[in-house]
Amino acid sequence: MALKYLELAMTDAVHRAQTQYYGRAVNIPGAPERDPLGQDEAEFIAERDSFYLGSITETGWPYIQHRGGPKGFLRMVNETTLAFADYKGNRQLLTTGNVSVNDRVALFLMDYQNRARLKILGHARVEDAREHLELVTQVTDLKMQSAVERLVFIDVVSFDWNCPKYITPRYSLEEIEEYAGSLKKRIAELEAELHAARTGSGSSPA
Repeated sequence: MALKYLELAMTDAVHRAQTQYYGRAVNIPGAPERDPLGQDEAEFIAERDSFYLGSITETGWPYIQHRGGPKGFLRMVNETTLAFADYKGNRQLLTTGNVSVNDRVALFLMDYQNRARLKILGHARVEDAREHLELVTQVTDLKMQSAVERLVFIDVVSFDWNCPKYITPRYSLEEIEEYAGSLKKRIAELEAELHAARTGSGSSPA
């Protein structure tokens, strides 16, 4: 468990709530300045094709955005830095505006199939892709580079893994087609065997 994440999340108000409902509060002693991402986190991030990104508006409201792309589009630059490309979209730029005033963000990464979730806290900055063409090539697939408008970098402070309880397993269309493909193949084999058996039983004995 990453101690810095819990230290940041468990504020005085949270401690009061814990005491009210459970009789005592959880104290997090000795948390480091930050918790770097490890091999488990790197492998998990590399397999994700989407995540949720939370930021804070100037008026204090939370804003959550879904980000999607090919597997690995959220790149782990190093153990404390994540990056992803921001493509042409609806031109609202809500997250971009939010982090220009308050750079604190939260990422929520889900693996529904294996019932796992990873939460990340960090500081985000947005760079104009036109001014950093060399970075675009580092964090974006070649076929998507022409659509990139911004690059988002996240300085990771800490992370936390959640337990699988109450996560409903869900599967992507690609995963369903993969599983269904083996079933269809087996059905075809059985139908061929059945056809051969019927054909053989209907023939005259030699």
